[in-house]
Amino acid sequence: MFDRQMLALSKPAVDALAHRLHALGFSANQVSITGFLFGMLAAVLIAHGEISWAIAPLLFNRLCDGLDGAVARRGKASDRGAFLDITLDFFFYAAVPLAFAFCDPQRNALAAAVLLAAFIGTGVTFLAYAIMAEKRGDKSTAYPSKAFFYLGGLTEGFETVLCFVTMCLWPEHFAAIAFAYAALCCVTICTRMVAGWQRFGV
Repeated sequence: MFDRQMLALSKPAVDALAHRLHALGFSANQVSITGFLFGMLAAVLIAHGEISWAIAPLLFNRLCDGLDGAVARRGKASDRGAFLDITLDFFFYAAVPLAFAFCDPQRNALAAAVLLAAFIGTGVTFLAYAIMAEKRGDKSTAYPSKAFFYLGGLTEGFETVLCFVTMCLWPEHFAAIAFAYAALCCVTICTRMVAGWQRFGV
């Protein structure tokens, strides 16, 4: 919901850092993979109960997710890079709830499963819309820098990161937070399905 605003606010700082990384010879794919490894570190820390320590690598993962595209635009952006970016993002999003389930299966497993199911719904509707939009030649005016059609919703990247950080700050309330965020994801799923039904019916 707030991704577009957050992208606009962070763009000057992200562009400056991306320019520096590109000058040092870092590729967008290297940034994507580095961010993914930090995301997996966060998941491992959560799974082992070191939850507060997971916040820093989790946020670094999201920083890299913003940087890789900016670095790519300073070189030669590629379909391979866009594929890698979105794939690693979805692995990361799945790893965090799964890690909470490993940390405390008795209290967290059901809520994690429900949240993962909701993530599947948001991911499927997001990617299915992007595929159909690409087939029709549609372009996103809200996110013109994205490598594919980016359909927003109530629960986008910023909201998901905020949810994950909240879970790390108050892990004893993981189940309540996960159920609540899954419900918000269901709203996103419904709005995207309606958007696709209306857009692709003509």
